[in-house]
Amino acid sequence: MASIAELKKVCSQVRRDIIRMTSAVQSGHPGGSLGCTEYFVSLYYEILRQDPAKFNMDGIGEDIFFLSNGHISPVWYSVMAHRGFFPVKELATFRKLNSRLQGHPATAEHLPGVRIASGSLGQGLSVAVGAALAKKLNDDKHFIYSLHGDGELQEGQIWEAAMYAAGKKVDNLISTIDVNNAQIDGKTTDVLPMGDLKAKWTSFGWDVLEMDGNIIEEVISTLKKAQEHTGKGKPVMILMHTKMGFGVDFMHDSYKWHGSTTNPEQTEKALAQLEQTLGDY
Repeated sequence: MASIAELKKVCSQVRRDIIRMTSAVQSGHPGGSLGCTEYFVSLYYEILRQDPAKFNMDGIGEDIFFLSNGHISPVWYSVMAHRGFFPVKELATFRKLNSRLQGHPATAEHLPGVRIASGSLGQGLSVAVGAALAKKLNDDKHFIYSLHGDGELQEGQIWEAAMYAAGKKVDNLISTIDVNNAQIDGKTTDVLPMGDLKAKWTSFGWDVLEMDGNIIEEVISTLKKAQEHTGKGKPVMILMHTKMGFGVDFMHDSYKWHGSTTNPEQTEKALAQLEQTLGDY
């Protein structure tokens, strides 16, 4: 297992990758990707029980992760590349023609690590619930993990899946919501206030935890705590509080970076704040 200091260095490199990938093509979603970096590094370096070299679509005998808010693909691609799912140099093809690294993850390109096309918001929790039920039917003791955006909770399908998971006692599922109060058109509290999310998910029958998603020690400890809450008749939801654009000072906590990329001057300014630790692609 890596030390916290080592994981923080990985986070710095991943953030560099995010800025470079999105700025190179002037397309993509850097804000949420930067905010979720600690979560992905924690998940793929410390939590998931899987072997990148043995990836297969059925996921039998290993933990499975689903990214529902697929627009934050840059952070996912970077972390998977550094973990060995595919070559790091392939990050240079992000959002380019004939690339496996589509703007929203897709399965047609057969990219290792990706099991569903995502980014059409609201669908990922339903898929995760189905996969978790399959684990139970197969007597597979591994877990299903999923990540969602808080703006995504404005989709009705999320709440159908929430009811089903609790009603059917899908207690091998650990889902996380990136609560950054930002979506493409503004703050979620302005676009459509969702009230007390902890009270909502608790009332739907989920076991709810909370964490600061930009403190890697807290992310790791909370994910491990979530594992301890499995097998008790309830699905687990983690409310992960993050700052959009975290790690780059002029992008912090602004919804304007949801789907906007940095210009050359801003790119240089951002990269100057992020240590190159694993080598740029």
